[in-house]
Amino acid sequence: MEKIRNIAVIAHVDHGKTTMVDELLKQSGTFTEHQAVGERVMDSNDIERERGITILSKNTAIRYKDHKINIIDTPGHADFGGEVERVLKMVDGVLLLVDAQEGVMPQTKFVVKKALSLGLKPIVVVNKIDKPAADPDRVINEIFDLFVALDATDEQLEFPVVYAAAKNGYAKLKLDDENVDMKPLFETILANVPEPTGKDENPLQLQVFTLDYDNYVGKIGIARIFNGKISKNQNVMLAKADGTKTTGRISKLIGFFGLDRMDINEAGTGDIVAIAGFETLDVGDSVVDPNNPIPLDPLHIEEPTLSVVFSVNDSPLAGTEGKFVTSNKIDERLESEMKTNIAMKYENIGEGKFKVSGRGELQITILAENMRREGFEFCLGRPEVIIKQIDGVRCEPYELLVIDSPDDCTGTVIEKLGKRKAEMVSMNPTGDGQTRIEFEIPARGLIGFRSQFLTDTKGEGVMNHSFLEFRPLSGSVEHRSNGALISMESGVALAYSLFNLQDRGVLFCDPQTKVYVGMIIGEHSRPNDLDVNPIKGKNLTNVRASGSDDAIKLVPPRKHSLERALEWIEEDELVEVTPTNIRIRKRYLDPTIRKRMAKTKE
Repeated sequence: MEKIRNIAVIAHVDHGKTTMVDELLKQSGTFTEHQAVGERVMDSNDIERERGITILSKNTAIRYKDHKINIIDTPGHADFGGEVERVLKMVDGVLLLVDAQEGVMPQTKFVVKKALSLGLKPIVVVNKIDKPAADPDRVINEIFDLFVALDATDEQLEFPVVYAAAKNGYAKLKLDDENVDMKPLFETILANVPEPTGKDENPLQLQVFTLDYDNYVGKIGIARIFNGKISKNQNVMLAKADGTKTTGRISKLIGFFGLDRMDINEAGTGDIVAIAGFETLDVGDSVVDPNNPIPLDPLHIEEPTLSVVFSVNDSPLAGTEGKFVTSNKIDERLESEMKTNIAMKYENIGEGKFKVSGRGELQITILAENMRREGFEFCLGRPEVIIKQIDGVRCEPYELLVIDSPDDCTGTVIEKLGKRKAEMVSMNPTGDGQTRIEFEIPARGLIGFRSQFLTDTKGEGVMNHSFLEFRPLSGSVEHRSNGALISMESGVALAYSLFNLQDRGVLFCDPQTKVYVGMIIGEHSRPNDLDVNPIKGKNLTNVRASGSDDAIKLVPPRKHSLERALEWIEEDELVEVTPTNIRIRKRYLDPTIRKRMAKTKE
C-alpha cells in the first residue's frame, strides 16, 4: 500500500490557496520539463479565471519522496461554504492559509470552526509575507485567539507554523531563514498530517464528496476510500442517505495525478478516486461491500438562504440575441445543473417560472452567467431570502459582516447599515488609516448594499460576509432610495435626447442602444419613477443660430454587471439577461397596467 496523506487547503477568499497549490504541484516535479503551465492552473473554468476566484473544490495529487499527497483546493467565498464543509470530512489534515497583512477574516473563522469541530489539526501557513505591511506575529496571535474562542483542544492549539510567499515560490519555518523553496512546507505536511486510518483487509467503505458529469459515462462521483480496496468492474452496493440500497458495478475507476486523470484498475484505503456506474449517485452516498454493507454517516449539506426566480424572457426584443428562449430549455438546463451542484435547489412554479435557491447572490449569478454564455435568454427577479419556520416562529438567515473602511467613511457606513437592521459587534482600527467593523445583519439587509457601500467608501472599502444562523424575523429593511427613468417609446436611443435627460439622473445606456416601452434606461435623482422619451430627435430648421449647434457632451453611462443589476432592482423590476446584453426593465411594461398594479398593491 502506498504511503498516502490527504489534506485540504482552506482560507478566506484571496489569501492565496490556488497559488499555493500551483507551487506545490510545480516544485514536487509533478509537471514534466516541457509541460507549459499557466497561472492558477487549478481554476479551470473561464469565470474562475476572469474573476480570480475558486468556485468548485478541485483535487490533485502530487508525489513527494515516497509519499502520495492528495490535495483539495477549496473555495474561499461564503456562498460556496457547503463545498468546504464536505471536503473537510474527506481529509486528515488542513493547511490553513492566512494573509500576513489582512489576518483573520470572516471566512477564516467559518472554515476553522468546521475544521476544529471535525477534530482536524491545522498546519498554519502565514502567506504573502513579502507584502510591505505584513505583520506575521500579529497574525499568529489572532489565529491563536481564534482557536481559543472556538474551543480548540490543547493538541489543536499547538499548531505548527510555516511562513510563505507562494507567489514567489518559497516557504520557511523561521522568519530569518533563507528564501529557497517549498521544501519546509512539504516536510511539515509529512510530519504533522496523520496517515489515513482504515485497512485494505476491511469491508469496502467509500464516500462521495463531490460530483462530476460526463456525457459518455454519466455521473461521476469523486470519493475517498475509508476502508477496503476497490477495483474496476467490481460488484458493489450503493447506500443512499435515505437508507435505500441498490447493487451495481463500477464501470470506470479514475485516479488523479497532477492535473491529469487516468484510468486505473484498483485503489486502496485512504486514496481519493473517481467512480462511475451509478446514475443515481449523490453527494454523501456510500459505496459498500454487498456481502457486508456498513454505510458511513450521510453528509450534512447546508440549507440555501436565498432564492431568485428565473423566468422566460417576454420583452419586445426576446429571441433576437439568444439561441435558447423557451421554458423547456431553461428547465432542462437547470435540471442538469442540479445533478452536480447539490448546494442549489430549483422548483418549477408554473407559467415559465423557476425558483432557484442557493447560498448567496454570487452562487446564483455565476449559474446565470454560465447560462448566458451558453446562449440562453431569460429574466431574473429580485433575490429574496428564504424564511423558515422554527418552533412556530418565522425566522430569517443572519450573516456576519466584516467591513474594512477608510477612517473618514466609517460614520456613513454605520448609519447606512443601521437602517438595514445591522447590529455592530466590534470596531477596531487596523492601522494604515483603516478601521475594521463587524456587524450581525439579516441577509436581506445585504441585498443591494454593495454598490451603495462602494460609493460611500469611494471604492476603497472591502466587505465580506458569511452565514451565521437563522433568527426571528426583524422589521422592514430600507431599500433603494432612488426611482427609475423608464422609456415611454420603443426605438433607438439618440444622443440629443440622452443629453437632455442626463440632468434627471444617472443613465444606463449609450446612444444607438435599442430601447422599448417599460425598459429602465437610468436611475432618477429623486425617489419617484419617471417616464422619459430617449428617442426624440432634434427639430431641424433652416435658420442657423450661434450657440444652438454646440457639441453634445454625454456623461459615460453606468454599465451593470449581472450582480450589480440584481442588487439594484426592486420587486416590480426584472433583469433581462441575453448572451450579448444585460438590461433592466419593469415587470409590467405597459404604463397603465403598471399604475393599476401599484394601486392594488397599496
